[in-house]
Amino acid sequence: MDVDIIDEEMSQAYPVKAPRRHKLVVDDAHPFELEAYISGYSGRSYVDRLLHIMSACPPLAPQALQLATKEAFKGRDTSLYRSIFAAYERVHADASDEIPEPSSIAQLDLRWIDDTTTKNAAERTKLEVELKTYSSNMIKESIRMAHRDLGDFYRAVGEHSSALKHYTKSREFCTTSQHVLDMCMSVLESLMEQRSYSHIGTYVFKAEAALDSAMSVRPPTGPEAPAGAAQASKEKRLAEREKIQTKLDLATAISHLGQTNYEKAAQSFLKIGPPKGLDDWFGKLIAPGDVAIYATLCALATFQRGTIRALVLDNDNFGMYIEQEPYVRELIGAYMNNRFKTVLEILDRYSTRHHIDLHLWQHVPALTNLIRSKALVQYFQPFASIRLERMSQAFGWSVAELEQQVVSLIQSGEIKARVDRQNKILKAKETDQRAALFAKAIKNGQAMQAANRKLLLRMRLQQADLVVKPPKGQQSQANYHQQVMQMAVHPGDYEY
Repeated sequence: MDVDIIDEEMSQAYPVKAPRRHKLVVDDAHPFELEAYISGYSGRSYVDRLLHIMSACPPLAPQALQLATKEAFKGRDTSLYRSIFAAYERVHADASDEIPEPSSIAQLDLRWIDDTTTKNAAERTKLEVELKTYSSNMIKESIRMAHRDLGDFYRAVGEHSSALKHYTKSREFCTTSQHVLDMCMSVLESLMEQRSYSHIGTYVFKAEAALDSAMSVRPPTGPEAPAGAAQASKEKRLAEREKIQTKLDLATAISHLGQTNYEKAAQSFLKIGPPKGLDDWFGKLIAPGDVAIYATLCALATFQRGTIRALVLDNDNFGMYIEQEPYVRELIGAYMNNRFKTVLEILDRYSTRHHIDLHLWQHVPALTNLIRSKALVQYFQPFASIRLERMSQAFGWSVAELEQQVVSLIQSGEIKARVDRQNKILKAKETDQRAALFAKAIKNGQAMQAANRKLLLRMRLQQADLVVKPPKGQQSQANYHQQVMQMAVHPGDYEY
């Protein structure tokens, strides 16, 4: 199994080049509790999300600064600690009238930085010496573990390119499929932390191959094995496989979401197993409520109503995630019951919650537009004509806003209708069945003519002895002629 080394430029998490963030508002119409939200995370994910909140919602920046500095002291990444103050200073420069000076909230602890840097240097030296010792002794298992430990160390101190280099280097010294699987899972965790979505799929594929290989190896059983030991071992292995597969499904879903493939993202999110399979990823990489929000928004934006009922509402595993975000169930219920005004109100009410999410915020406008467009299409579908005023009441918009949305859908071909701007009526386009029948007949006639011309050409080539015979060992001449006849009679089934 080959392992790709990820380019250093792609593996850097600081600084992250991202599009301009939308400035968010927290009020009664858009509620958001920072402490309740951030309590579901820990470590680097905790700090990264607070950094995003600082830039996206300046009024929350002072509280985010306090929480982020406390969490940073629990780790050993001095660059991450410095980036907290740098982020707050940038926000303060743009909104100096709204938030206080950083010095009045927290001071940069230079002593902690020096002490942590010294400890990190000593730890790095120790691990590098161990790696050199094991390399000189040519002990493969020890070399693999040394590379793994160095990867964990560099990941902890924020040097992601070095971490990935050691993780992938350990592949050369893996002696079992389980070792390869452990390496792939470490790489996937690092890639998800860095939000390097395009590389995740590669390592999911490698991890699945290693998982199949590892699970196919049966544990040795002796004659003195206790009764039921084999069955217990099998159940344990199946449980472990389900747990790892749940993580791989989550990584795949995050990768699709990051690459704007919303339909595949929804399918992958809804394949995720019960929450117990993600216990050691919850907080460190994601929260259970995030899975519910991601899957629901992607499903509403891309799935048909029947698919939503089958894969979302009737999904027992997904119901466990919805319990973490009660408004998600309300959103799905309003959509399925055609209460589209309520759907749009819920999306607007929790827009702050969606925009502050580290993986979701770039996709919120696109997903909201897709959901709104599907709602308009579904609402108009049973009507031959309808007044725009009635539609505007159903969606909570003005007639002008609704008309603008409808015109854009007509131009994109999603609604086959036309707008009577004088009477403010939306009319579906009527299909002329007689003209459609004639068009179909002409198309079939043209296809028959083309087949006859090809058949006549084939016959003339045979008469002139210009047919290339197949080499020996392949199909017989009779079968060859039979295939040619089929190609002539059914030209649409073959490519030329």
